[in-house]
Amino acid sequence: MQVNALTKYARMSPKKVNEVARVIRGKKANDALDLLKFIPRKSAVLIAKTLSSAIANAENNHDLSADGLTVSRAIVEQGPVLKRFKAAARGGVAKRKKRMSHIRIELTTD
Repeated sequence: MQVNALTKYARMSPKKVNEVARVIRGKKANDALDLLKFIPRKSAVLIAKTLSSAIANAENNHDLSADGLTVSRAIVEQGPVLKRFKAAARGGVAKRKKRMSHIRIELTTD
């Protein structure tokens, strides 16, 4: 059985989030959650929050045990981009793109 959790509009670029998401793919759900506690990045906190939500969905909505769950997919998608400007040299303007991510985690039973 598949269980999903989705975090939308996370204010971090997908490239940075995907570096951490790569670490937990294919691992047991509880092991992945423990592993994320020791990764010192903001993206690890965002993914841990989404993963714990997926585990809670499995326990409450589908009556599954957290021990038998595996992270089958951890997908990070591009969200909308905020376009901002910053002052640059000689009175010019430098464009900044502040990217957002959508984090999707799918758990399956063993």
